Amino acid sequence: MGHFNHSIGNDMADQEITYDEVAAAAARLQDDGETVTLDAVRDSVGAGTSNAIYKHLAAWRAATAKPVTPPKAELPEALLSGLAEWALQFAHDAGAAEREALARSDADRDALAAAGEALESERDTLRADLDDATSARDDALATLEERDETIERLNAELRNARQVAMDALVSKAKDQLAIEGKDSQIAALRADMERSVAAQGAESDRRLAAEMELVGATTARSALEAENTQLRAQLDVARNKR
Repeated sequence: MGHFNHSIGNDMADQEITYDEVAAAAARLQDDGETVTLDAVRDSVGAGTSNAIYKHLAAWRAATAKPVTPPKAELPEALLSGLAEWALQFAHDAGAAEREALARSDADRDALAAAGEALESERDTLRADLDDATSARDDALATLEERDETIERLNAELRNARQVAMDALVSKAKDQLAIEGKDSQIAALRADMERSVAAQGAESDRRLAAEMELVGATTARSALEAENTQLRAQLDVARNKR
């Protein structure tokens, strides 16, 4: 693409080449004994489009062309017998300049046509490059869209996973609070039972004193031991339940 733009920029600038520049280059070639052609003039000038050079070169040739002066038709005395052959050669020599000019014009047209074909080929190549670039851009956009969809899906999954983890933590915290609440209830129940046992023990002592006074020391002691055994059994049951 950069080469194509550079070529276009040069062609636009080269269109301003003057007739004098082309004429000077053609004259140098002619003075050096070289054939004056479109390619030779373009190489000598070093700039200019083929169309511009061809137009100025044609004008220069028209301006510098010398009128064809046929040789004097003097019949050599020594060649009287070859008059017909000499006449044919004379006609050939008289038309040589015109044939050479026609050949040069044909060569210039061929060079111009070749330059046009080269530009068309470069244009086709650039069109193909543009199509490839457009296709690559479309593929990149499609890939980017797929990645965006994947990122959105992963974000949704991450949000769900975070919610599940948060719910699990909340449930665990609730369970822990429930366990701690039960331990507190059991501790309170144990304290109540111990207070009740202590109160019953005090009441038993009072009852024992009264019974010992009424029944006697031996009977009262037996009853107290039995009652204490029962209370201890109740305490053990309460502890086992915990």
